[in-house]
Amino acid sequence: MISRRALLATIPGTLIAGLPFFPAMGQTSLFDKAKDALGGLKSLTPGAAGDALSNDEIIAGLRDALKVGSERVVAQLGTLDGFNLDPKIHIPLPGALQDVQKTLAKFGMSGLADDLELRLNRAAEDATPEAKALFLDAIGQMSVDDARGILEGPDDAATQYFKGKMSAPLGKRMNPIVDSSLSEVGAVAAYDKMMGQYQAIPFVPDAKADLTEYVVEKGLDGIFYYVAQEEAAIRNDPAKRTTEILKKVFGA
Repeated sequence: MISRRALLATIPGTLIAGLPFFPAMGQTSLFDKAKDALGGLKSLTPGAAGDALSNDEIIAGLRDALKVGSERVVAQLGTLDGFNLDPKIHIPLPGALQDVQKTLAKFGMSGLADDLELRLNRAAEDATPEAKALFLDAIGQMSVDDARGILEGPDDAATQYFKGKMSAPLGKRMNPIVDSSLSEVGAVAAYDKMMGQYQAIPFVPDAKADLTEYVVEKGLDGIFYYVAQEEAAIRNDPAKRTTEILKKVFGA
């Protein structure tokens, strides 16, 4: 049985509020410590009383850490300019339409393409909140083997777990929202207006794109990009302790 005091003694307690803390080379991460704790998983007694940490408590701590991280991602991206003003995940026009954008720029009409690009990002921001329930479902379904795989796996094991569980259903749920949002935010009208101006230019090649499919794909890329960033913080920041179970497992 692993005592709470023995586990906590191995975990650093520094918190830099609101920012991921990346330890110096050679410093052991939170995931490494949790993995050590789970090394004797079969000998742990779920629900044991007293000062001992149980299998269930350690898994609950991991689940809470992932829940907090995923909720932070959804809150960050599913808001005005969550995609648009973030250079890491900003959605550019699809490749074919970037050529249209460059051509229009030569005639002083790039504003039409820039306006469409903004509206694509707005559609992704509108659809992102759909991810919250699916993150919670994926975390709730996490088994002991899943948790062990995340703790003992590569640095992006949790991100890959979420991708495997969520990509198809999340894409399916985002698709109609993006499709509707593209109309509501004026992207469809902006696209038609842009293409009308483009096609009026002599000798330009054809260009077209499935805007809905493209925004869903890029929206998923942006969500999982930041899930990976949160996973890095969870693995390396020993003090993102915002719930009681996290404080119990990893220390106050």
